[in-house]
Amino acid sequence: MSYISEIRKKVGHDTVIMPCACLIIDDGQGRVLLQKRADDGKWGYHGGAIEVDEKVEDALRREIKEELGITLKEFELFGIYSGKRHHHVYPNGDECSCIDIVYRCISYEGEFSFRDGEVTELGWFSELPENLSDSNVGPLTDYFRFIRKKV
Repeated sequence: MSYISEIRKKVGHDTVIMPCACLIIDDGQGRVLLQKRADDGKWGYHGGAIEVDEKVEDALRREIKEELGITLKEFELFGIYSGKRHHHVYPNGDECSCIDIVYRCISYEGEFSFRDGEVTELGWFSELPENLSDSNVGPLTDYFRFIRKKV
């Protein structure tokens, strides 16, 4: 059972602070890979909650393997995002104030596949899509600026 599940037993739907390891993958041509979440149908980058005593980088590797089926080889810190825009209410009523520790993917191995039930679709985007998770707007806007400077 995960840390967040254990905390939820004690606090119900009340807001919890949730540090998350997140990843943005680009194709080198100005597009980023986003996933459509099964729980709310919104697009977003990849990642999830960090468990107790887990290194952020290990959480990132675990989450990406679970969500996308790939193995990260190289990645680097892109930015840390928090605040009101990162307050999330899940469809079941659970609330969290996320601290997104966002990495950019340098290289990976494997083919994309998803089997954990959290992801329903993957897509490449050259701009912010409609139906994007609110908390992803700032980081992805920053990332598009970053990759456009590189291209």
